[in-house]
Amino acid sequence: MARNPVTWLGTPTFPRAAAEALRDPQLRRNLRHATHTIRTKRAAAVAELPDWERLRRAGEAIKDDVLSNLDTYAERLESAVRAHGGVVHWARDADEANEIVLRLTRLAGADEVVKVKSMATAEIGLNEALAAGGIGVVETDLAELIVQLGQDRQSHILVPAIHRNRSEIREIFARAMPDAPADLTDAPGALAEAARLHLRRKFLSARVAVSGANFAVADTGSVVVVESEGNGRMCVTLPEVLITVLGLEKIVPTWRDLEVFLQLLPRSSTAERMNPYTSVWTGVTPGDGPREFHLVLLDNGRTATLADPVGRSALRCIRCSACLNVCPVYERTGGAAYGSVYPGPIGAILTPMLVDDPHDKQAASLPYASSLCGACFEVCPVRIDIPSVLVHLRAKTVAAKGKRTPEAAGMATLAWILGNPRRYEAAQKAGSLARLLGRGGRITHLPWPGSKWTDSRDAPVPPRESFRAWWRRTRG
Repeated sequence: MARNPVTWLGTPTFPRAAAEALRDPQLRRNLRHATHTIRTKRAAAVAELPDWERLRRAGEAIKDDVLSNLDTYAERLESAVRAHGGVVHWARDADEANEIVLRLTRLAGADEVVKVKSMATAEIGLNEALAAGGIGVVETDLAELIVQLGQDRQSHILVPAIHRNRSEIREIFARAMPDAPADLTDAPGALAEAARLHLRRKFLSARVAVSGANFAVADTGSVVVVESEGNGRMCVTLPEVLITVLGLEKIVPTWRDLEVFLQLLPRSSTAERMNPYTSVWTGVTPGDGPREFHLVLLDNGRTATLADPVGRSALRCIRCSACLNVCPVYERTGGAAYGSVYPGPIGAILTPMLVDDPHDKQAASLPYASSLCGACFEVCPVRIDIPSVLVHLRAKTVAAKGKRTPEAAGMATLAWILGNPRRYEAAQKAGSLARLLGRGGRITHLPWPGSKWTDSRDAPVPPRESFRAWWRRTRG
C-alpha cells in the first residue's frame, strides 16, 4: 500500500517540534498579530447574521447527509461531469492521483503547470511528484508563492505564509524571484505588484492548470473555487487543459446546498461577506475556457475515515481555518510544528484519520496538541466537535500501545486506588506531601514519572486539607 504523504517525512513528533518553534520569538509575534487580526474581523462578520447558528446547523446536516450517502453523490457527480464533456478519474491514494495528473500533463505536451492554491494537492505531494517527473510547478496564490520561493512549508490552511512578515517576504522575493525589481521594498503594494508581474507571463503561456476545489455540485457537475486574488480565475479559464483534484468530501448535493456554504465559508475564513472571486465551471464549453476538463476524485483515506463513527465528522471540514485562528496552541507554535499539510485543531484530528497508521508516531502525537479549551468547536462553521474527536483519538492511541506501557500501568494503579475508600484516603494523605515541593502555589518540577508533566506545565500544590478531612472536622 502506498504511503499517505499528508505528513512530512522526517518531521519530529509535535512536542519536539513545538519546543523548537517556541524558541523563535519572531515567529510567535508574527502568529499572534495575524491570528488576532483575522479572528477579530471574523467575529464582526459573523455578528452581522442573526441566523448564523441556523446556518451552522444547516451546514452540519448537509455534510452529514453527503457522508452518509457518499457513494450515491459521487456517482451522481461523475455522471453530470461526463454529461457536460468532462472526464472523471478515480484515485484511491496519493500515488494514483499524482500519476493521473502527471500523465495528463505529459499528454498535453506541457513541461510546466500553473496551480491554484489547493490543500488536496498539497496532501498528496503533487508538486514533488510533478517535479520528479520533469514538470515544473508554479504556485499562483501569493502566499503559496512565498512558501514555494522560500523553499518553506505551509503554516496555515488559508494563509500558508502567515508565519512570515513583510520584511521576510521582501528578502525571499529579492533572493528567489528572478524578475524582482532591484529596488523592491517591503511595502505590501510593492510586494503584490512584483508577484503580479512575475505571474502574468506564467498565466498567459501556461497550457495546463491544476486546481483543487472548494465544492462540487453533484446534480449539475459544477465545480467551485472561491478565492481573493483573481489568480484562480486566471488558472481555470486561460489554459487549454484544466485538471481539478477533488477530495470526495467536497461534494454538495444541490445548488441550494451550495448557497449555505457560500455564506459560511467567506465569513469564517477571510471575514468577508462573500469572496471577491467565485469561479464556477461545468464541464467544457466550446470556444470558452479550457478545451479539456479532468476531474480527479480523491479518496486517500477518506472512505476509511468514514468507518469511524466519531472521527468521520472531521470530513465535514470546509477548510476555512477559523479553528486555527482561535487556538492557543497554534498561536504559539505555528503550523510547521504539526508536521502535516493540515495544521491546527482540524489537522490534529484529520491527519491521524487520513494517515490511519498506529506506527506513525508523528501523526499519533497530534491529538495531544490541544488544551481542549473548546474554542475550535465554537467557531467551526459546520460544528465539528473537535475536542471530542481529540479525546477519541487519544484513546485510540493509548489502546494501540497495549497494556505494557507507563500510561496503562498508571491507570491500573489509579483504578486500584479508587476502587477502595481506604486506599483512596491513604493516597490523598501521601499526596499531600507534594506540598513540600511547591513554591508560590505551584510545583514546577516533579521526579520521574511526574517530570513528564512538569517538563511542559506546572502542577498545582495540593490543598492543606482534603475534602474528606474537612468533612470529618466540620461535620463529624
